[in-house]
Amino acid sequence: MRKFNLLFIFIILLSLGACRSESETPAELTTETVLKTGKLSGKVMSQNGSKPIGGASVFTFDDKYKIYHTLSDSDGNFVLEAPVGAKTVYIQTGNGSNFRTEISATIKDNETVNLTTNQTKLNQVAKIAYVKGSYDKIEDIITNLGYTATEITNADLANINTIAQYDIIFLNCGSRNYATNQSLYPLIDTNLAIFVANGGSIYASDWDVSYLVGGTDNTNNCSLSGGFVPDSKLCSKNIGSTGLLAASVNNAGLTAALGFNTLNINYDLGAWQKIINYDPAYWEVLVKDATTNDALMLRTNQFTATGIPTTPIGNAPNTTFTTVCITLPGNIQITLSVPTVAVPYLVALGATVGPCSGASGSGYIYYTTFHNHATGNIGNAGVILQYVILNL
Repeated sequence: MRKFNLLFIFIILLSLGACRSESETPAELTTETVLKTGKLSGKVMSQNGSKPIGGASVFTFDDKYKIYHTLSDSDGNFVLEAPVGAKTVYIQTGNGSNFRTEISATIKDNETVNLTTNQTKLNQVAKIAYVKGSYDKIEDIITNLGYTATEITNADLANINTIAQYDIIFLNCGSRNYATNQSLYPLIDTNLAIFVANGGSIYASDWDVSYLVGGTDNTNNCSLSGGFVPDSKLCSKNIGSTGLLAASVNNAGLTAALGFNTLNINYDLGAWQKIINYDPAYWEVLVKDATTNDALMLRTNQFTATGIPTTPIGNAPNTTFTTVCITLPGNIQITLSVPTVAVPYLVALGATVGPCSGASGSGYIYYTTFHNHATGNIGNAGVILQYVILNL
């Protein structure tokens, strides 16, 4: 009889255990994976440590290639939160193809690791060239940031093999010298088109809009012969008046990187190239006249042309990085350069190869009606030109 009672009790206990719902499972039997994270903090600086860099992308990936990303503020400061462990951290400006740094760092659980300014200096990857001008010296700003540029001439611009060595070309105001180099300009027009269509980037200031749209040393009419940017996309006339002009920054990313959205630009020459009209689908306005809304600074990566030969430009043939478009939370898209070996994994997570916007293969063209005049009297415009250098 005792054996029967014990057996009956055992059966009852088994049935009670089988009827217990999942919600009644003891807490000590539940396993839950909690992602352990930590933070990296630092200050992005120019290569010589003289200038904080705002608007730089700082990012890393976890072991499944999920991205963790932040931006440096106008003083160069950043805090990046990411999973714990040994990571490669990337610091980039622009799309990352011309200026970037890689850092090995260990992220610790619930701690903030401070990176030194020696670690967070933004390195130059691009090969940079400039044509000497009469009215400004962009090369001085490049050098003051700790970067290097090689002087080339209009004769070099007429040789595609020469300019194809570079990733970026700066055209200083007054460098065109059309009268003494007139025979070179058909070749220069062709070569600049090849250069940009294959990913090279160009900055031109003031009078040197003539490299883009044609004309002589400056332009006084629309639809002039020469140049490589279609006449329908831009017209500029040398009719700007001397004086201090109130301007506003028209791009949220540029504003955040600079830390201001208004400035006074000193146009201290007798005349400057005033933008008469432009195609807003082709150009993005970065800085405008605060009173008239006239464009003062434009950029585009929309350049296309038929019959352009495929030509390797600058570091492109030897790079181990690929440009991709990644979508962040909030449907924010960013263009970055990532190790090529990571691309298939990122594509599987939704990234696309190439920039988030612009024509496939096109480099950037930046044009400013202002420049760093030899007098040095440019105020905050100089900070904007630093941004231009680092984002080409």
